[in-house]
Amino acid sequence: MSAAIGQSGASLAKALQGPAKSLARCSRNQYLRLRAQRPAFTPARSFTASSRSFEKRYTEDHEWIDTSNPESATIGISTYAAKALGDVVYVELPQTDMEVNKGDAIGAVESVKSASDIMTPVSGVVTEVNSALEEKPGTINKSPEGDGWLARIKVTNPGEVDGLMDAEAYQKFTEESSEK
Repeated sequence: MSAAIGQSGASLAKALQGPAKSLARCSRNQYLRLRAQRPAFTPARSFTASSRSFEKRYTEDHEWIDTSNPESATIGISTYAAKALGDVVYVELPQTDMEVNKGDAIGAVESVKSASDIMTPVSGVVTEVNSALEEKPGTINKSPEGDGWLARIKVTNPGEVDGLMDAEAYQKFTEESSEK
């Protein structure tokens, strides 16, 4: 019995070895074989957006915005700003559904060293706040560009994101600021 199965499997494999001349003339078995051979990292479809449009951007005031979710961009303060502030002891968060314009103060962060307003890098409507920071403001020091995010905003003017610095430009900016 196993010899019969092995023989039929071998004849099937031999029949599938010939490449298809075109996709239109491709049998279902050939299509499935070709599809299985496609590398795992190849996307099933192509996207028209560039990766630059979905990266974290920074302001000269040391805020960041992550636009990887087009429905709700995330805002926070940079690692550089968190280190400069020292131990954060209080966070004032914005109200949800609050309409803001680029450069408006949406909250504040107070530390043992100083206090600083948080400015929104783009215009939009606040959709969510990180209420965990009210109980544990030190989360900003532990993970300023991760769990220490401040608010999520629905961006109303996506073109404003283009005027912000990418990670490389921001790093250069902070190095130049430190030298002064």
